[in-house]
Amino acid sequence: MSGADLNVVALCGGVGGAKLAYGLNRLLGARLAVIVNTGDDFEHLGLTISPDIDTVVYTLGELADEERGWGRAGESWNFMEALGGLKGETWFRLGDRDLAMHVLRSRALSAGVTLTDFTGRIASHLGIEASILPMTDDPFATIVVTADQKLAFQRYFVELQARPEVRKIEFQSPSGGTATGAALRAIGAADAIIVCPSNPYLSIDPILAVPGIRAALDAAKAPIVAISPLVGGRAIKGPTAKIMNELGVATNCASIVTHYGFLDGLVMDREDQADADAIGIPVHVTNTIMRSKDERVQLARECLRFLDRLNS
Repeated sequence: MSGADLNVVALCGGVGGAKLAYGLNRLLGARLAVIVNTGDDFEHLGLTISPDIDTVVYTLGELADEERGWGRAGESWNFMEALGGLKGETWFRLGDRDLAMHVLRSRALSAGVTLTDFTGRIASHLGIEASILPMTDDPFATIVVTADQKLAFQRYFVELQARPEVRKIEFQSPSGGTATGAALRAIGAADAIIVCPSNPYLSIDPILAVPGIRAALDAAKAPIVAISPLVGGRAIKGPTAKIMNELGVATNCASIVTHYGFLDGLVMDREDQADADAIGIPVHVTNTIMRSKDERVQLARECLRFLDRLNS
């Protein structure tokens, strides 16, 4: 079985992970299942916001704003301007087109539809072949612990622009949230599992913290590879390197492998090739920066070739 014939599960956060998921979707279509972080989800202005799920849906559905890096293309901001005029909260930007998703999702969830079913329905409407699966249908929150307070994720990441020093990251699920059956079935049926180049601490760890996910990965016979989010010891986007520094972790690929602890292989950027001998597991060195859609597909192809090598 070649890489292009595999049933693949991708663990994914927001922008960086969505880019690789785009490439995998182009190569695998319905043989891809993307399990997405919902630790960023929150209630805001009476609406249920799912930032990482929406980033994956918009990216795979060809709706994403490629220039801004988040939200929908062709966005307008009349709602936010009107909200500000009424002295409402404007620290979290909701575009007019994006607002349609939040209203539909909030209404569906209030009517008893699960987040998994709502997301699948929207993905189908947009012609997305891959399955986009929330890690859980239950409330599940990422909490950032700083020197003097505990911050809900979006307060830390958006309102405070990830400036406070991170001492610890916690996960809370007041209802005892568990992994969805769809996510667990996808992992159990996978021929290969890919950890996308998302923030290990803020995007992938919440997925691993959901009861059931880590046990399913440990039981899986499929090889698991990660794509390092670091290039030359730096993060392309977001606070990955900053958080590693603040937690006292060396910002290199070996630290990524040690952090996950369950990988069978690592895809790393050419800039980090000198670190390859210190990794301790098979590595595949290639360009991991995805500036264009062609580069997303190329990195996805490189990941599948690497999985072919691990399976041979």
